[in-house]
Amino acid sequence: MNYILFDGNVRNQLLPFTFTRPVADIRVGILTIREKWEFFLGFTTTSVTEDYLSEKYPFLELEKNILINASFLPSENLVNIIKGLEENQAIFFDDEPIAFYTKEGQEVDFETFDIIQYEHKDVLRIEYSWDIFSKNGEAIIRDFEMITKGRDSQPIPKGIWTKKPENIFIEEGATVEFCTLNASEGPIYIGKDAEIMEGSMVRGPFALCENSTLKMGTKIYSNTTIGPQSKVGGEVNNSVIFGYSNKGHDGFLGNSVVGEWCNLGADTNNSNLKNNYAEVRLWDYETEGFARTGLQFCGLMIGDHSKCGINTMFNTGTVVGVSANIFGSGFPRNFIPSFSWGGSGGFTTYKTDKAFEVAKVVMGRRNIEFSEMDAKILEHVFEETAKWRKT
Repeated sequence: MNYILFDGNVRNQLLPFTFTRPVADIRVGILTIREKWEFFLGFTTTSVTEDYLSEKYPFLELEKNILINASFLPSENLVNIIKGLEENQAIFFDDEPIAFYTKEGQEVDFETFDIIQYEHKDVLRIEYSWDIFSKNGEAIIRDFEMITKGRDSQPIPKGIWTKKPENIFIEEGATVEFCTLNASEGPIYIGKDAEIMEGSMVRGPFALCENSTLKMGTKIYSNTTIGPQSKVGGEVNNSVIFGYSNKGHDGFLGNSVVGEWCNLGADTNNSNLKNNYAEVRLWDYETEGFARTGLQFCGLMIGDHSKCGINTMFNTGTVVGVSANIFGSGFPRNFIPSFSWGGSGGFTTYKTDKAFEVAKVVMGRRNIEFSEMDAKILEHVFEETAKWRKT
């Protein structure tokens, strides 16, 4: 069987993160959504996504295919039902398709399908950008159980203060030095070749992915994920860093999502609570206005390749697009379009040739090439987001 993950109708609600990736490649919990599905299915997957992303994230259709809505996270029960799908059958959650069986070239008309309503209570879905952090704790718990089942952790080194050590899993090659690991409220996962430096304080659920580092004295609160190849210091609460990004110094990051190839300068801080304790609103790319989140705590959403200088201050509910460069004193506005250059005093356009020069250097430091495909994707994002840079 050929499994294909499709973006569905939530793609625009997950911007700016889906400017540069399919929904399936969002990281929530320990793994990306694609990695979760492939783990359960035992097969690799391809994607149905935006045309400009399809060269990097190709689509493969075979004679028999099951298409899966990538905004739904897998569970053992859901995967078993999906594996049992037959021709012209579909699984729905309320009015939304989770998965359906098609043949090559078939036009999908759900009115002709046998619909199976999924009514189990294990549904976990990422519909909005803020779901990435607000549902991250549950996603970590699920991933931890899946990844560590039937496996033994590396021994916890001497000199580590732990609480509920049976909920701590350390992968091969990880280094953990003179820190506190409190897994009483949820698991702590320390990935292969990751490092927790001395003096760090960690409270689960927490995931530190492969080759990432917590610097000395870092304070990590619950429901936080640090993706691969990242360096983090200071104070972090209920946030997700996708990977290949740095917050290397003191400063607060809370109820936030940080894309790949980002850098937050020393003493960068974000507000995650309004002074009047009111509901936080976030920029909505689809309506071109500020949408209600239903959340009292909501911080920073910052897309791939964006950077900020030292002492940057972000207001509650700030959305930063792709490849923005922010610096200077004061609070910049709470929607910063992609390829913006500046700060509270105003912004100009960050030209692609300059942005690409930086991307090549940044990615090269991780021994990853800034490819022609990457450049084409960012050029498309530059053009698609131009209208917001004019306002």
